[in-house]
Amino acid sequence: MNYMAKFIAIAGFAALTACGGADTPAENVEEQADVQADAIENQADMVDDQADMAANEMGEDALENQADALENRADAVRESGEARSDAMEEAR
Repeated sequence: MNYMAKFIAIAGFAALTACGGADTPAENVEEQADVQADAIENQADMVDDQADMAANEMGEDALENQADALENRADAVRESGEARSDAMEEAR
């Protein structure tokens, strides 16, 4: 799990440095959230692939639950970015 946290942190840093093309700070925030969410979704896909190769049903179920949790986390990151972007736009 520590590996995943590092991966997400690196993806977040990459998002911060790669989002120079946004027109407004609000768009930049939303783009950063999208990049982070995409990274989390990629992790979920990898865990789901591991579930397909699990040695037993219990292991498969545990990995599928982990993949579902990652998908939910990606959705939350994306929604948070949208909410922060909207708030920034309204504050203008």
